Amino acid sequence: MLRKSWFYLRRKKKARPSPGKDQLASPLVDEGKAIALPFQRSLEANLKILQEIFSDCQDVVYRRMKIGGTGGLAALLVYVDGLVDNEIIDTQIVKSLLLEAPQATPAFTPDGKFFYQVRDSLLTVANVREIANFREAAFCILSGFALLILEGSNKGLALEVCGWEHRGVEEPQNEAVIRGPRDGFSESFRTNTALLRRRLRDPQLKLKTYFLGRRSQTAVGLLYLKGVVDPELVAEVEGRLKNIDIDGILDSGFIEQLIEDCWYSPFAQIQSTERPDEAAAALLEGRVIVLTDNTPFALLIPATFNSLMHSPEDFYHRWLISFLIRSLRFLGTVLALILPSLYIAMVSFSPEMIPTSLTISIGAGREGLPFPSIVEALIMEVVLELLREAGIRLPGPLGQTLGVVGALILGQAAVQANIVSSAMVIVVALTAIGGFVAPRFDAAIALRILRFFLMVMAAFLGLYGIILGLMLILAHLASLKSFGVPYLQPWAPLRVPDLKDSVYRAAFFKQRWRPFYLKPREVKRIGDRVKKN
Repeated sequence: MLRKSWFYLRRKKKARPSPGKDQLASPLVDEGKAIALPFQRSLEANLKILQEIFSDCQDVVYRRMKIGGTGGLAALLVYVDGLVDNEIIDTQIVKSLLLEAPQATPAFTPDGKFFYQVRDSLLTVANVREIANFREAAFCILSGFALLILEGSNKGLALEVCGWEHRGVEEPQNEAVIRGPRDGFSESFRTNTALLRRRLRDPQLKLKTYFLGRRSQTAVGLLYLKGVVDPELVAEVEGRLKNIDIDGILDSGFIEQLIEDCWYSPFAQIQSTERPDEAAAALLEGRVIVLTDNTPFALLIPATFNSLMHSPEDFYHRWLISFLIRSLRFLGTVLALILPSLYIAMVSFSPEMIPTSLTISIGAGREGLPFPSIVEALIMEVVLELLREAGIRLPGPLGQTLGVVGALILGQAAVQANIVSSAMVIVVALTAIGGFVAPRFDAAIALRILRFFLMVMAAFLGLYGIILGLMLILAHLASLKSFGVPYLQPWAPLRVPDLKDSVYRAAFFKQRWRPFYLKPREVKRIGDRVKKN
């Protein structure tokens, strides 16, 4: 079995038993007795209970009507204004029941024939669901359904007429696209599942939906390719999702933090993306996708450090171009991690390792500075982080201007004021550029945090401190697992076939096998007929 996370096991011991399927389908917090009641045969009694449940909810609409004319059967339509499509309400429900229903409506009989006549013959809505109690009714109404109740019936009809305002499919905001599809996930759960279905027209693409959060009841989807993915991985992810017990899920980040293996690690053990093509590629590899309603970020499980450094565009270019780009990407991350600490160690402890002419130049630039190199580096790095955060929070053009102009002005002013040396400004600039090379924020932020750790180690122990710090980081990475998968795969444990998709990206015809560390059930992804001379 896959290794359970410490946080997951600790929560499992203290929390109540995991909710089953029936409990997950009973969404609302039962604060009163009304919501637990079944439907009554009296329409007025049902109306009173609904008004009690939705008291002080002025956006809930109660529409009375007579099916089949003045002497017809009394009915009640309940929905939330703003969550439904009013055109569907008017044309496919109200018009059908009031104008197109037979004028001579038969009396309702205990066998429920007219109830099923309304369901099967009068309503033109595509999705109609029978419900039997007010708990289900309240959940459906708050999910964008319209509730239809008939006089004399102890059942209700939930009609799918969802039509709330939402952002359409747009280009991803946080993942730049150079080559490849430019559609991105949106905040609509059903739109996101459709984007994946468009790319993978395979009935083996399975979707399991859960409603998590005692009060938010957020729709969370678990997607995987049956026959490709490891069933143990699916069971592990499903178990951790069911074990979540929280009042609200507002973003996929909530789920990521609640199901990850090592909560104290700076490295992300679950990959997030806005790009449907990247999510589809992960499914084809044998990974699991978690989609959350109201957020455009999908979670890709499991994740490794290697996968966090990859971009979907690596497969849209020819292999040699992708190999060169990946090499620059890994080189940039190394520079972003160790360059400031290397400067501190060289200047403070090992100046003899620097060429003589460069040593003289650095010494001349540091003449008259009031701070040691570690303080100098910390000042510049903190200023850089402040500029970066300020640029993100400000509107697009203004944020870019602040980042460029602020860095130039502050850097030049700091050098002229003899607060920092010009060499330190160059080092910090190269560090920032190297950090921007990382394709994902999750990978870049971990390097930004650990950079300060290595700077402190270099200030105390010099080059030995850098080596010791790197060994500690490497040991931590080697101990990490993401849902049972070692974080440093395919390098440790070493799997030579998987190295074809690491720093080096082999040509397509050489990548016949899915990653072995994912334990796919269908290991071959390219047929034998694909051959190259």
